[in-house]
Amino acid sequence: MSRTGRLNCIIPPHLLDKLLTNDDSEVRKAALHTLLTTTRLRGERTVRSSFIGAAAAGGGRRTVFDCRQSRSLASAELARSEEGAVSGNVSVNRAFDGLGTTRDFYTKVFQRDSLDDRGMRLDGYVHYDMDYNNAFWDGRRMVFGDGDGRMFTDFTAALDVIGHELTHAVTEFTAGLAYHDQPGALNESISDVFGSLVKQWSLNQTAETADWLIGADVFTPGIEADALRSLKAPGEAYDNSQFGKDPQPDHMSRYVNLPNTELGDSGGVHINSGIPNKAFYLTAKRIGGFAWEAAGLIWYESLKASSAETNFQEFADTTYQKADELYGAESAEQLAVLAAWQEVGIQISGVPAGVARARSLSAGRGNGAGREDGLAALTRQIGTLAAQLKELSADVTGLKAGK
Repeated sequence: MSRTGRLNCIIPPHLLDKLLTNDDSEVRKAALHTLLTTTRLRGERTVRSSFIGAAAAGGGRRTVFDCRQSRSLASAELARSEEGAVSGNVSVNRAFDGLGTTRDFYTKVFQRDSLDDRGMRLDGYVHYDMDYNNAFWDGRRMVFGDGDGRMFTDFTAALDVIGHELTHAVTEFTAGLAYHDQPGALNESISDVFGSLVKQWSLNQTAETADWLIGADVFTPGIEADALRSLKAPGEAYDNSQFGKDPQPDHMSRYVNLPNTELGDSGGVHINSGIPNKAFYLTAKRIGGFAWEAAGLIWYESLKASSAETNFQEFADTTYQKADELYGAESAEQLAVLAAWQEVGIQISGVPAGVARARSLSAGRGNGAGREDGLAALTRQIGTLAAQLKELSADVTGLKAGK
């Protein structure tokens, strides 16, 4: 069983709970079925293999299986392998490509050898169960439901969802963040952050042009919702009669205290993740450029330096320290980190609030201002040097004329 001992699902329980009151009996039926199936999976130790088996080196090789609407993973048919031909099944190919894109992202951006950094094989299972409104990582493999066709669609369609779920494995093999309260919300946030970065990397998007949404492709066309979550604007991903209002906070003053139970979302791990999500977005936006470069590297190195019970404050302090180690004290990158955490209500330890506020102003307010301010200063310096050179040239010309 994985160190977190949890089944990591992309659809939070509060969304499925809301659907239990839907006017459509088929929607209620699918939601209840998904909740019951997920609860059963969480209770079955046989579903999750030990890390020893999961971590067997395989060069990050991909294999996708077709469950054919069954809940039995053991009886799923091989649908596509690393050496095999392209499948005639769209879901199989999307899962295969998504596994590969996420693997390649970690390899090329962070030089990580698959999810465990030891070449772990990547297994995916599609067409899991009937009307199953979820996708999950079970400690060994990625499993995709097809959705009920009314609220949710095939989960293989969302690359950021695949990146999100596979990042749970990266977290398991690094910090091993416990799945409750703040460590659990940080666990979910890390998956949102890198799930978004996988999508941005695949589309070659900058922090400015990215949508910063998670799960924009999991809803059916008739559902009025932007996505499951928004890193840019937590609390604004959706607001409709089917799901209610997005409950994610974007500031510590709005932190939601929930019980560490299944009904309480393990202390609100899918809800309070909005706070560190916003901090990452603000950091990336202030730095500018491609978010997986500086901001992503700071977060990745901070994840590796964290432990099971790391909370928001400790992680914020670590990102500030890593920004210093990677880019220097009071660099644009470190000031962006400082300002971002301050904006979501977390002061970096050891940096007085007044000092933090003054320093953060130099990091700018959005639109990559941190680097733009540095560029502007360099431009001014070049302009000054050019003017001085012009004056010097004029002086030399005058001297020559006076001879």
